[in-house]
Amino acid sequence: MDEALLRSLTPSVLGVLVRRGADFAAAEDAVQDALVDAVRVWPADPPRDPKGWLVTAAWRRFLDAARSDAARRRREDLVEEEPVPGPAPAADDTLQLYFLCAHPSLTPASAVALTLRAVGGLTTRQIAQAYLVPEATMAQRVSRAKRTVSGVRLDRPGDVATVLRVLYLVFNEGYSGDVDLAAEAIRLTRQLAAAIDHPEVAGLLALMLLHHARRAARTAPDGSLVPLAEQDRGRWDTVAIAEGVGILQAALARDRLGEFQAQAAVAALHADAPTAGETDWVQIVEWYDELARLTDNPVVRL
Repeated sequence: MDEALLRSLTPSVLGVLVRRGADFAAAEDAVQDALVDAVRVWPADPPRDPKGWLVTAAWRRFLDAARSDAARRRREDLVEEEPVPGPAPAADDTLQLYFLCAHPSLTPASAVALTLRAVGGLTTRQIAQAYLVPEATMAQRVSRAKRTVSGVRLDRPGDVATVLRVLYLVFNEGYSGDVDLAAEAIRLTRQLAAAIDHPEVAGLLALMLLHHARRAARTAPDGSLVPLAEQDRGRWDTVAIAEGVGILQAALARDRLGEFQAQAAVAALHADAPTAGETDWVQIVEWYDELARLTDNPVVRL
C-alpha cells in the first residue's frame, strides 16, 4: 500500500467533491472514508486509476451520508447526478484547499489541524498523537474548523502568507507520534510550490530543507539539544543542503525578497561554513538587517 500516493491524492479528490456541490465538511469526511476503503481494498486489487477510484468511492460515501441527512428531494437530485465511474477530472483544486484550510477566520491551531487532515491526508488519530492531545480533543478541533469554513467558496482568493505561516507551524513541531511533522511540512510545501509560482513559497521550502538537513546532529544520545556551533557537521545532510541552496538561489534571482527567503539565506550561510569559526558573520548580520526591515520584528533586531 502506497500511503504517500494516497495522501498526495487527498486534496485533489476533495476538490472534485466540493466542485460537484458537496459541502466541504461532508466531502472531507467522505474522502477520509474512501482512504480507509483504499487501504483495505487496494493491496489485493490495485486500481488502474487511483485518483478516479478514490473520487468514485468518496462520492458514493458522500451520497450515503446525504441519503441519511438531506431532504428527500435533494437526495434524489444527488443520486441522479452521480457520475459514471471513469477517469477523474483533470482540474486540481489543491491550491484552493490550502487557502481554505488557512482561512483567516480559523485559529492557528485549527488551521494546522485542518491542513494536515484535508490537504495532508492524515487521520485525526495521527494528528492527535503528533500534537500529544487526546483524539477526541483533536476531533472536536477539526470539526469546528470544518464548520467554520463550510460556507466559504472554493474559488475564493486566498492569502499565500497565511498558508506559509501554517506550514511553518507544522514544520516547527518536528516529530512526535508516528508522524514526522517536519517531513510532512516539507512534503506539503513541495506540493504547494508545484501549485503556485511564488518566491516566498520557494523560500520557505529552502528554509525547511536547510534546517532539516541538520536534524541528525541536532540532538545528543540523551535527547538534549546540541548548539549549532557544537554540532558534528559531518552528519549534516549535504544533499538536502544542496537542494535548499539551489531553490533559494532561484528565488532570490527573482528580486522579490521576503521573510522566508531572508531566513533561508541565513541558514544557507551557516550550512556553507565548514566550521563554526568560518561562519560568514558579516553576511549574516546583513541578512538580519534585511529581516528587520521586512518584518519589523523586535526579536530580529535583538
